[in-house]
Amino acid sequence: MAAISMNSPWPPLRWFGLLAGVVILLTLPLWSPSDYITSIATLAIFFAVASTGLNVVYGYAGLLSFAQVGFWGLGAYVSALLVTDHGFSPWTAIACAGVVCVITSLAGGLAALRVSRDAFVVITLSFSLLLQLLARSWTSLTRGAMGIPGLPSPRILAGDTVLLDGNTASGFYWIALGCGALVIAATWWLLRSRIGRAFIAVNLDENLARSQGISVFLHQLSAFALSALIGGLAGALYVFKLGIVDPGIFDIYYAQMMLIIVIVGGAGHFWFVLLMSFVFTALPELLRLAPELRMILFGLVLIITIQFMPQGLGGYLADRRNRMLRRTE
Repeated sequence: MAAISMNSPWPPLRWFGLLAGVVILLTLPLWSPSDYITSIATLAIFFAVASTGLNVVYGYAGLLSFAQVGFWGLGAYVSALLVTDHGFSPWTAIACAGVVCVITSLAGGLAALRVSRDAFVVITLSFSLLLQLLARSWTSLTRGAMGIPGLPSPRILAGDTVLLDGNTASGFYWIALGCGALVIAATWWLLRSRIGRAFIAVNLDENLARSQGISVFLHQLSAFALSALIGGLAGALYVFKLGIVDPGIFDIYYAQMMLIIVIVGGAGHFWFVLLMSFVFTALPELLRLAPELRMILFGLVLIITIQFMPQGLGGYLADRRNRMLRRTE
């Protein structure tokens, strides 16, 4: 069962770390040595948002789902098609992509959540693979392996004045940072509300949750839909960074990244998952000249984490802190 934390394991450092992180993120394009570094940070923001969605359904509601990469890709394709085929603005297309992902998750969740948790894992994996197959084979809609190119970059305007232009590395970074911060802050607030606590109660003991009047099915379905919304929004904005979407958006690499980030950060540990998003986005870039080592490194990190820190870094530090407090009492 995933460990769950509503608080930082190191309260004295929490606000200092958060403030330092905010300052670094806000000013990164101003001191970054190149646009390449800024683009890597932008990619980390996308992974942070998508992994937060996976953390909601796995870390808090206790449902291991491989559908996150499917919603990530579905959001990407929906927004791309709405912009290129129907003339939607990028912002309207992104919002519509989120709605489509929620509707899809509710329709799929109504059936998938009525089976065992093991079967749920298989169904969510099959869902992502099916979407990838459709993206490759439904060429009249998706243009198959050719993909959908020519996606415009989003901009933020104030009248006729362009405040942020997504055509520049720094402009897109701040757009992604603003959107990501809104999604993450809203998710954090929701997880600390009664709904979030109900997710945790369902995760810890379904029978006890039912005895307290909590609808297990409804809250699992809500967590699944929320994760789909977050994943879809992240994927929808991500393709405007790429300028093209193709079936590679469903690649298993993205699913592995999201899962490793959540497991190593600690399922149910909100801030550590965000921290690991930046760490695991930077690592592959450091090993770009030896791509085969990236997957080996990921595998080793995952094995070591499961063996020595089964609750992830967040759970490990929380456990250490609790032991220290007991010794001082």
